[in-house]
This record gives sequence, C-alpha cells and structure tokens, in this order.
Amino acid sequence: MQHHKDAPLRSDAQRNRERILEVAVAELTACPDAPLSVIAKKAGVGQGTLYRNFPNREALVLEIYRHEMRQVADSAAQLLDKLPPDRALRAWMDRLAEFAMTKAGLADAIRLATSTPGGPVKPPHTPVADAAELLLRANDAAGTIRPGMTPDDLILAIGGLWQLAPTDDWRPRAARLLDLVMDGLRAGAPGAGR
Repeated sequence: MQHHKDAPLRSDAQRNRERILEVAVAELTACPDAPLSVIAKKAGVGQGTLYRNFPNREALVLEIYRHEMRQVADSAAQLLDKLPPDRALRAWMDRLAEFAMTKAGLADAIRLATSTPGGPVKPPHTPVADAAELLLRANDAAGTIRPGMTPDDLILAIGGLWQLAPTDDWRPRAARLLDLVMDGLRAGAPGAGR
C-alpha cells in the first residue's frame, strides 16, 4: 500500500515519529554524526520504521531543524499574549539565544547534512523572520521601538549570538548583547517620552 505524504498518520505511527524526533534532537545535539541505528534503538523503533519516516539522515536533520525553528517562532505569539510588546520581544530574543546555544551540536549536524554536493539545502529562516515581524509590528504599534525596523535588521543585530561558544558560560554575555540590542531598538521610539 502506497503511503501519501499528506495523509494523516495512525496514532501509533505518529507516536513513533515523535519519539524518533525527540531522541534524534538529543543525540544529534550531543554528537552531530550519531548513527541512525543508535537513534532508532534509543527511540524504541526498528530501522525500517526510522527509514519509513525519514528516508535518510538529511531528511531527519532537516525535519528536526524545521520543528525546532517552528517552536521558537511559535513562542513569539505566546509571549505577546502574556507580556507587553517590548518585554515579549526581549523574552523572545532570550528564547532564540537558548535555542542557538543549546542546539549548537544540532547546527553542526545541519551543516553536515546540507554540505553534501547535490544534497538538500538548509531551509530558510522564514518562521523566525515571521515571528520577528510579528514582534516588531506589535512594538511599532505600541511605540516602544524606533520605527522602520525590519526582521532582517533584528536578525543581523542579534547575529553576535552565533559567535558565542556554547561550552562557556554564555548566558551573561548573551544577556548583555541582547540588552544592548533592545536599548538600540528603543532609542528614538515614539512612545519613549510618554
């Protein structure tokens, strides 16, 4: 029987897929070239089940990347529901920093998976850019940041995060960098004098 890509998975198949992804995140974060057989074994599935879900290492790594980036992106709306726009933006930057530092091994796995000639291309940061857009527009509306900031501006401004070594005590330095970015975003904000 042919399985259609968009057909919903049975509940047991969905659980297997989720277990594979969960184990793969941990294993590939710890060791970018962890064997797929180890991931299957730790997920409690056979290699056939792993390969039915992810035909190769690249497919698995890119699905993990998409899943993790979606979680970071989705947190933007959740933070805006709970916090004022400027505090939501700052908290989201912390979430992005946490992802960048704790998933450094995963970044290595992504580089390995996408560096093969003729292999898959790393997906764009669209969900993260969309989340940045959402947060920036909320701050524009509230007058809490300078007008005209774009998601690209924000991503470039916080790009220093990717220069930090995840093995060091990166949190205090990341906090200082992100506070500096927020101070820059607030400078010239229309609502600053309210």
